[in-house]
Amino acid sequence: MLRSIFASALLCFALLQANAQTLTIPADVQGAYDKGTRTLSGKPGKKYWQNHGRYNISVSMTPPNKTVTGTEQITYFNNSPDELKSLNMKLIVNVHRAPGRGGVAANPALGITVDKIEANGTKLNWDNSAAITTNYMLDLAKPLAPHDSVKLNINWHYDLANGRGRDGYIDSTTFYLAYFYPRVSVYDDYKGWDTQPHTGGLEFYNDFNDYTLNVTVPKNYIVWATGDLRNPNQVLQPAFAKKLQASFTSDSTIHVATAQDLAAKNVTTQNATNTWTWTSRNISDVAVAVSNHYVWDAASVLVDDKTGRRASVQAAFPDASQDFHHSVQFSRYALGWFSRNWPGVPYPFSKSTAVQGFADMEYPMMVNDSHETDLVFAELVQDHEQAHTYFPFYMGINESRYPFMDEGWATTLEYLIGISEHDQKTAEDFYKKFRIVNWATRFDHTKEVPVITPATEVTTGQGNNFYNKPSLSYLALKDLLGDDLFKKALHTYMDNWNGKHPIPWDYFNSMKAGSGKNLDWFFYNWFYTPSYVDLNLEKAEKSGNGYTLSIKNVGGFAHPFDVIVTYADGTMETTHLTPAVWEKNQKEITVKVKAAKDVKSITLNGGVFMDANEKDNTWTA
Repeated sequence: MLRSIFASALLCFALLQANAQTLTIPADVQGAYDKGTRTLSGKPGKKYWQNHGRYNISVSMTPPNKTVTGTEQITYFNNSPDELKSLNMKLIVNVHRAPGRGGVAANPALGITVDKIEANGTKLNWDNSAAITTNYMLDLAKPLAPHDSVKLNINWHYDLANGRGRDGYIDSTTFYLAYFYPRVSVYDDYKGWDTQPHTGGLEFYNDFNDYTLNVTVPKNYIVWATGDLRNPNQVLQPAFAKKLQASFTSDSTIHVATAQDLAAKNVTTQNATNTWTWTSRNISDVAVAVSNHYVWDAASVLVDDKTGRRASVQAAFPDASQDFHHSVQFSRYALGWFSRNWPGVPYPFSKSTAVQGFADMEYPMMVNDSHETDLVFAELVQDHEQAHTYFPFYMGINESRYPFMDEGWATTLEYLIGISEHDQKTAEDFYKKFRIVNWATRFDHTKEVPVITPATEVTTGQGNNFYNKPSLSYLALKDLLGDDLFKKALHTYMDNWNGKHPIPWDYFNSMKAGSGKNLDWFFYNWFYTPSYVDLNLEKAEKSGNGYTLSIKNVGGFAHPFDVIVTYADGTMETTHLTPAVWEKNQKEITVKVKAAKDVKSITLNGGVFMDANEKDNTWTA
């Protein structure tokens, strides 16, 4: 209820104070600035803290049996100044208990059942009949003091869900495990425990933890997972371990395990079961894929020119999926391009593995993508998921509350890399068709809500608020600042909050500091108002050696656009206007353009900033 009240109040304030252009801050966030954990410079404050866990997880499964059995030891470090009498445990897979998601019927077995739990050797009370949602508040026998730690030991099990979801049963011998273990939820400096229920739509908010992951499966099953495989020579036959090792320095795709190899059942060590061990550090989650018939491709890509560091790129998929035979090279291009261009930060992890599933979903070092017959679209989807490496995994974003902070960026990076993969026009046309058309021309713009509205309060147009509008805002800011200054500001933000938990005001303040400009008017326009894209060229009057244009901003967004003058002889001349033209007045402006010859028509063209009503964008002489 409090979130609802806040969201409504924020929306009303945005509407009533349209000329104030003040970036108001919720009370809980203001408290973080008051306490000194965050600063108006955009940097974490001197008193910033975040909690941390060390997870040692062991899971086992015997496909086609869909039961996953696990044990884990969590050492949880309380770096906060607060005494914690309870720990809020996240049980994300409990979302499958409810009916309706992915066509799955309600089934209690699809949620986590805790068989035993201890804290520092003392048995704790756990009520499985009450732990049916995605949050469970676990009372500790002894409060966890500030700057102290607690060791949890948990035994648990659950059944994988069927359906085309983010996790579960892909086919009878192919499983994808995501959000599969009990974890301690985020306790942060501005709102305490993250108790946001997960219902299957919104995404996640995780601490940065260290993981050791042991996955035990029958022989002839291959495991792919987040982290570095520590025992390839113990789980793979020598020839296949050698091919995997060779892929770490190869630009060309190496077929680590082919369909013929899998049919011969000679890929893995021939013990009754094999335990695959993976480790990862300072990462927000782990995911696992298991199959006895997915082929395995691998190569690598240079991601850091200064150090010569390469990242492994792998793919696991049915041999019949033609698009996935291109997956490794798609990822090689994406990781190299993102590292050198936008965002221009070297890929931060040692590996990335794309697995064919159903989700089109990102996980640290893992991608779960559906099969596509259109190779162009298959590449775009993989680009988008790989772009999430930076947002939310390099930056620990609260996706469940502020999804525009990661989905908007992934959408922007998907478009920018598309220009290099194809050309400007092709990428622009695809971006408009796939991302913008439905919102620009078919959405009821009277239902717009400000992007800053918490995700839980956005009841219509979620895709617009989470993907489309924020993506356009980032492109508009890039146009406003120019590439060099925009990248400097973006790197300021990313350097400030790599491995930490930024919120929107940290982004606003970091970009202002990095660019050296007061951008409050811009951020207010794009994030605090229920605007959209719609210009009206009301009139064009002859003035000296050109024309004076009267332009009304019907939609309200401060976006760039071109003025295209078409002459009577058929030639054209284009003048580009950045969002700076709207700084003083975001409702209407006058623009002067030169005209060297007799003019036939003048048109306003926003490019990817697709106009809701293009009929009033042209003046004809």
